[in-house]
Amino acid sequence: MTTPTQPTGAPPPGSASTPPTQGDSAPDGAVAAALFSLTGRLALVTGASGVLGAHFARVLHGAGAAVVLAARRVDALAGLVAELGAERAIAVPLDVTDPASIVAACGAAEARFGRPCDVIVNNAGVAVTKPVLQQTAEDWDAVLDVNLRGCFLVAQEAARRLVAAKRPGAIVNIASVLGERVIAGVAGYTAAKAGLIHLTRQLAVELARYGIRANVLAPGYVATPLNAEFFASEAGQAMVRRIPQRRLGRPEDLTGPLLLLASEAGAHMTGAVLTVDGGHSVNPL
Repeated sequence: MTTPTQPTGAPPPGSASTPPTQGDSAPDGAVAAALFSLTGRLALVTGASGVLGAHFARVLHGAGAAVVLAARRVDALAGLVAELGAERAIAVPLDVTDPASIVAACGAAEARFGRPCDVIVNNAGVAVTKPVLQQTAEDWDAVLDVNLRGCFLVAQEAARRLVAAKRPGAIVNIASVLGERVIAGVAGYTAAKAGLIHLTRQLAVELARYGIRANVLAPGYVATPLNAEFFASEAGQAMVRRIPQRRLGRPEDLTGPLLLLASEAGAHMTGAVLTVDGGHSVNPL
């Protein structure tokens, strides 16, 4: 008996389209390394002055990409540019809420490296923490403008340039487990991250014909200097105990997932949400 959605004789999703032959072997280390290599690629990282943005830039650079570090304050990026080296790293000012600033940043990257950015990491983000009844329209707009509208504008400008140059690319939108779950006090943030997940699916559908992939990397709670005091408190420790792995994420936990989505290792992935949260989002309520 066959199911209505599966043609007779067709292999089920996830199975090999051809049977293995004797002598087939797993890819060796060199093949695997080549799959994850970003040599010859040009990556734009927004919010590169933050802990995660800087980590993403280091990872992409380490995989062989040239990196364009973007933030509102270029002076905050000077140390990272010096660390990575000016040959394959530059800093550009970028306000993701300003279309003209996005065009200028992408143009500066092309002028320096002679090609458009083909790995886009939409990492810039802000949050306002207030109960729903106390949030103002300005609070709402400030969060949505950066976390959703800004991601759309950056992805759109980058994609336009890739299409014009007839080059493929990969967009990695940094969302959050709060795009699929909620906590009190961050209505704008959860709404924006949920919207970003669905926007990414829209981008994936419309840009696939041009060879441009769009995926979501959705971290859980990641330990940073900014949240260290809270997670050392009783309330913070109680939250950690609700994570099945009983620990916060670390920036390095996002290294492999980022490279998968940015490189040819993820060539058949688009419109996907890759959650990295120690099982937090699937823990029973």
